[in-house]
Amino acid sequence: MSRSFVPRRSVLRGALGAGALAAAAGPLAACAPGSSGSEPRKLTGTPSASAKGEITIWNRSGDLFKVFDAAIDAFRKAYPGIKVNHQAVDIDAKLANTLISGTDLPDGSFWDDAKIGGQAEHLYDLTDLIAPYRDKTSAYKLSVNTVDGRIYGVPWDLDPGLLWYREDLLEDAGVDPAGLKTYDDLLAAARSLREKNPKARPLHMEKDPFLGQLWLEMLAGQQGTSLADAEGRVRLDSKEYRNILNWVRDAVDDDLVTHAEYLKQADLAALENGQQALVPWAVWWSFAPQQLLKKGKGAWRAAPLPAWTPGGARSGAMGGSSFIIPAKAKNPELAWLLYEFLCFKEPGYSAVYGPSEVYPDGLTTSVPSYGPARRPDKPLFEPVAALGGQDLWKVAVDAADTIPSAAPIPAWWAKSVDYLGNNLQRLIEGKMAPDDVIDDSTKKIQRNLVDRA
Repeated sequence: MSRSFVPRRSVLRGALGAGALAAAAGPLAACAPGSSGSEPRKLTGTPSASAKGEITIWNRSGDLFKVFDAAIDAFRKAYPGIKVNHQAVDIDAKLANTLISGTDLPDGSFWDDAKIGGQAEHLYDLTDLIAPYRDKTSAYKLSVNTVDGRIYGVPWDLDPGLLWYREDLLEDAGVDPAGLKTYDDLLAAARSLREKNPKARPLHMEKDPFLGQLWLEMLAGQQGTSLADAEGRVRLDSKEYRNILNWVRDAVDDDLVTHAEYLKQADLAALENGQQALVPWAVWWSFAPQQLLKKGKGAWRAAPLPAWTPGGARSGAMGGSSFIIPAKAKNPELAWLLYEFLCFKEPGYSAVYGPSEVYPDGLTTSVPSYGPARRPDKPLFEPVAALGGQDLWKVAVDAADTIPSAAPIPAWWAKSVDYLGNNLQRLIEGKMAPDDVIDDSTKKIQRNLVDRA
């Protein structure tokens, strides 16, 4: 498969999988999001452009490493006195344990938003440095990087949820995409598609428990909630989660669902033959029509997610990453200069998102979290030919602007897939009711994860 798909999926698995479990084994396992457990170390000074020194920066291997490597070249031109050792590292296996031990640390590292709330004790407090950019940065990204009112990560990307649809199939069924304003509208559209083609099961629902739970959290985040609050308390028993689970049940009961693993063989076949035509998913689904799908190429389009209530938010986040500076880094001020350049300065963010040797049309799998870098009238990547020349940039940045703020992701999130993720699968298979999913998952997450933290 192509380069984009594997890294994005594996990054998300790593974000909440093995790395999170490794972190849970450390001394911060008992610290809920919202409590750093000790007085944070603040980073407040900003060196001048003539600063000199050397920094070691960690990133994951793969295409994003190459993208950042090219962007760091632009940084070197702006700060010629700073030597950057950019290293490809298995961050999920190494970073959490390195932070805890305090040895062989980088000066800065790429890291998943999922990790930051649980490791704040080992990170620099960046609140004062981010202050000049705070009002123009996504509220969602600030909130997932915040513990006890202090910011511990430099917000990088946003992964807004979008509705991906086959324009030609909707047109044949008499469905106007502009009318898909609520999730009830989405069900009605799926029924119209099935009436046109009895073999159609238009709505994608995820068969992988991990990605299914991540998808569920996108839909919950769209309503301003999440599995845990800022103190790590489980809040699954809520109106917002019932909205989602009842909607899933209705789609299943009406036989409108293709239940398949994300871009695996069965999923691709259903996308190619027209069985699936409606995919509520993150912006990184853009990879599929660009690299994997042959039939219907040029017919896929992106739109904002429907809202759960009229006038409600039209997107939620599904994944995301930021940059951190370890509290025991040797040259933290110089690492801050690099991340400030990449996230908040030109030509830094254009070097990351714009056309490059790796992505000739630009990086289309996320958008920046910093507002001035996310202007609809100044796209950083080109219209996507595989989407019929659609301006995906505008769709994605408009959706990103509606994402509500959130709470830090708890350290036990990955293990909760054993309960909530698996129960969601049972709901989609028609083996469990929405209230049973909530009751059983809440009880087991509380007993087996929260109470044992």
